Amino acid sequence: MIVAAQSPCIRNCCLDDDDKCLGCFRSLQEIKEWGTADSHKRQIILQNAERRRESALDASDPAGLIRPAGCTIT
Repeated sequence: MIVAAQSPCIRNCCLDDDDKCLGCFRSLQEIKEWGTADSHKRQIILQNAERRRESALDASDPAGLIRPAGCTIT
């Protein structure tokens, strides 16, 4: 049995200058596609988001705390 991929949304939506969500690390396009994406496409989206999350943690902000003005950290 294949279990459907759950949305990575953490309800802390805030897009950076590249239209990437700083809460779930999906692109705006991936967020818009999620509702109609099949299981395979959702897995690709999740993999992309995880890569972005890891990259953000490895960058100059190791704690992942830098957020644009107006974004909250929960």
